Amino acid sequence: MDLFDAIRSRRSIRRFRPDPVPQALLEQIVDAGRLAPTAHNDQPWEFVVVTSPGTRRQIAEITDYGKFIADAPACVVVLSRPTRHAVEDGSAATATMLLAATGLGLGSCWVAGYTKAYAAKIAALCGAPGDLVLISMIAIGYPDESPAPSKRSLDDVLHWEVLGRKHR
Repeated sequence: MDLFDAIRSRRSIRRFRPDPVPQALLEQIVDAGRLAPTAHNDQPWEFVVVTSPGTRRQIAEITDYGKFIADAPACVVVLSRPTRHAVEDGSAATATMLLAATGLGLGSCWVAGYTKAYAAKIAALCGAPGDLVLISMIAIGYPDESPAPSKRSLDDVLHWEVLGRKHR
């Protein structure tokens, strides 16, 4: 799939078919995250791919808005060393993996982790030492829904030089 097609078609998927995602596709998705931009080339991230139904259920029970992780065939947990730009770096990796999943014909949904009350519990569940912080979780699988939320138009959000100037 063309990059811009993936950007245009990416949607948050919360309902998945039960079909397992091949390990090779999960590795491609994590590899895309590994290649995301990072401040000072710190690359502070670690990625834990969770396919065990029991662990995914535990993660889903711990989160407040990620209950669907239990039904996703895979979940990528994005952790980071607490660097100055951990949130930005981890978010760039997360967004890149969302696009990679779409490009591979998979559905995904970003679940917040950073600053959540459950962050340390999820990190510990994944075997992370105490110095790593949870940035996000990504549910991944074959979509069992086709949401089509409306997006604001380019004309509505594009401003030239200052907010409010619509023409160059």
